[in-house]
Amino acid sequence: MDNSSDTRPIGIFDSGVGGLTVLQELLVKFPNESFIYLGDTARVPYGTKSPATVERYTIQVAEFLLRQGVKGLVVACNTASALGLKALRDHSSVPVLGVIEPGCLAAAGLLQEDDASQTGGGMLASHRIGVIGTHATISSGAYAWHLGRLAPGCRVTSVACPLFVPVVEEGWTSYPSAALLIRESLQAFIDHPVDFLILGCTHYPILKPRIAAVLGPATTLVDSAKAVALSLNKLLGLVIVPSPTRNFVRYYVTDSASRFREVAVRFLPQLAMDSVEVVDL
Repeated sequence: MDNSSDTRPIGIFDSGVGGLTVLQELLVKFPNESFIYLGDTARVPYGTKSPATVERYTIQVAEFLLRQGVKGLVVACNTASALGLKALRDHSSVPVLGVIEPGCLAAAGLLQEDDASQTGGGMLASHRIGVIGTHATISSGAYAWHLGRLAPGCRVTSVACPLFVPVVEEGWTSYPSAALLIRESLQAFIDHPVDFLILGCTHYPILKPRIAAVLGPATTLVDSAKAVALSLNKLLGLVIVPSPTRNFVRYYVTDSASRFREVAVRFLPQLAMDSVEVVDL
């Protein structure tokens, strides 16, 4: 099936601004594609909502993007990926990619590479993988489930770090208090170091230098945003292909375009967002 003439945009959504870290990677990986980004800023955060509510919000947001004629959907929100992805795939008329499985695939691949370099192959049960995310993402067990399937025998430790999101959105990442908060939140990984730490929230890549400084070089950080960009072409290659030219990158929010612009520059400082439209889902 030849889809080389399919110039429809790719839809990408998050509960707010965190998904812009994923969009940034996709802009680099697929320079000829058009994108429509929707941040559900009226109902953020998803991480404190019930599974049923997150599932309902996920379907509503996706329906808006589907009406824009997208050819694929990227759920750039870990909570929505954990709690709403299955229902969305059943509902959607186009392929859907979440952020959790790509992150787990990346971690499992790094683990296998490490095994091969040390033992010539074979999974080592001594490997430890950490996961950090919102309360809802961690409580869902989605990362632990995928890692158990992809990297059997590894030991997974999951920790909720909900205060990382406001630190990023308020621009406090360089404050001494932020360094203290990160150290306190990651104490479990300081006391019991892990080989790999999956950043299970799309806000967290902004804190990578701080997290790396706390955990040290023995822990490799796995950025789900980068993992999604690397997985997209492989997982959806038959549908998502380069367009002749990038037609547009369009932004929608469900509340306060001005606040979105204010926070978004911390995620995409090089990208001007002259037009951010507020929509009612």
